[in-house]
Amino acid sequence: MGAVKFYHLTGRSLVEAARPILTQALAQGWRVMMRSPSRPLLQELDLQLWQPSVSFLPHGLEGGAHDSTQPVLLGAGAAVNGAKAVMLLPGAVIDPDEAARMERVWLLFEDADDQQMKAARQEWRAVVAAGLVAEYWSDETGRWVMKTSTGGAAG
Repeated sequence: MGAVKFYHLTGRSLVEAARPILTQALAQGWRVMMRSPSRPLLQELDLQLWQPSVSFLPHGLEGGAHDSTQPVLLGAGAAVNGAKAVMLLPGAVIDPDEAARMERVWLLFEDADDQQMKAARQEWRAVVAAGLVAEYWSDETGRWVMKTSTGGAAG
């Protein structure tokens, strides 16, 4: 089991934060479930991740014929693609049982949105209560810096 990493976005968009994380995960051979309850957000990210001028990330939007084989699956449901990692976008919640089985879980939340900030605090408390390792990262200096971490039971 890996850590649950909370990424506090103060100067980056969701896709700017997600792209390097997803690239690193794929380089490690992990499949990723990118989860959000917002279909419009997922559709927007789907379009942005197809941008070849930046770097193409192989992925699919949930509901397609090849969901189970997608390296990155964008959706609201279960990780049917055999994901080893889950990226949670605003509105998605952490399932401690799922998190315990994953190599990594990332929760991305934007500083400018009070609801996202409040939800992230609630999720932090739930992760700590479940005995999982939690790490809080911020990009306030222009690069990611880990601000705090809990012990948890992860290895």
